[in-house]
Amino acid sequence: MYSMDIEQIKNELNRDIEALAGLDQLEGLKIKYLGRKGIVSGLTSGLSKLDPQQRRLFGQQVNSLKNEITARLDKKQQELRAATVSAGIARLDIGLPGACQDLGYLHPITQTIEEICSVFIRMGFVVVQGPEIETEYNNFTGLNIPLEHPSRDVFDTFYIKTPPQKEKLLLRSHTSPVQIRVMKSQRPPLAVIVPGRVYRPDAVDASHSFMFSQIEGFMVDRQISFADLKGTLANFCHNIFGEDIEMRFRPHFFPFTEPSAEVDISCIICKGKGCSVCGRKGWLEILGAGMIHPNVFKNVGYDPAQYSGFAFGMGIERITMLKYGIDDIRLFFESDLRFLKQF
Repeated sequence: MYSMDIEQIKNELNRDIEALAGLDQLEGLKIKYLGRKGIVSGLTSGLSKLDPQQRRLFGQQVNSLKNEITARLDKKQQELRAATVSAGIARLDIGLPGACQDLGYLHPITQTIEEICSVFIRMGFVVVQGPEIETEYNNFTGLNIPLEHPSRDVFDTFYIKTPPQKEKLLLRSHTSPVQIRVMKSQRPPLAVIVPGRVYRPDAVDASHSFMFSQIEGFMVDRQISFADLKGTLANFCHNIFGEDIEMRFRPHFFPFTEPSAEVDISCIICKGKGCSVCGRKGWLEILGAGMIHPNVFKNVGYDPAQYSGFAFGMGIERITMLKYGIDDIRLFFESDLRFLKQF
């Protein structure tokens, strides 16, 4: 009786498999035969009514049937999947243009940093990175910035909460602390360029941001003069802005340099004639520079009677804005592909 049932089930399975039209019907067939309330499960429920010898023999037949059903359904599933893929390939028009991914672009700030660093590397400078979380000493005291200087105020610097007995930490407000770190750990001669992000609590507008990028550069050796600074910066300006650019130095004050100067270039838009970009002056300020203050040398253990050096610093966003004629610093941080693809 039960052997007859198994043969009937096999015949029914053959008919069901032949009638399958797609993968969506296959799952229903698995449930019909192998499900918890399926045909195979119904066969095993009658085992308890048989004597031990019949139960053992019929159990073997049921297991064999279950394995055969599983194998045939798996094979049919593979055949249906292969047929689906073949049908899709047959419908594919290889003459249609492919859907390609857009390539990524280096951010214009990154491009400017790499271009500036390459100029100084050709002049013998080495690139050094520094931490964005700094000590108050490296950011201010070591650079000869007095306690009463307004830049130390909480309104001008992002201080980090630290225990009272620990040294104050902050988000660096310029890349100059790396100058202190390098001079403390190395002896002259030095020629270093330091790119990196800096932080100041400025209100965000078209020309200001609370986070921006700077490049600090400095050179220390015996008998370094202001003429060396001027020649280095002239080479930099001509490489970045073009050979026809003029440059001028204006006296200024920075606590960490003496003498100090601000450096202007002739307007790259109007060529010095005067326009809205340069405020009708014909000049654009690009960086601050000067000879390293003797007190800074003393703070790092250098003898100012033996060594001299210069330092300079510039905002990368400003250089990039001038180079490409961009009028709003916020564009650099909006991740707008329409803007970024232009570079």
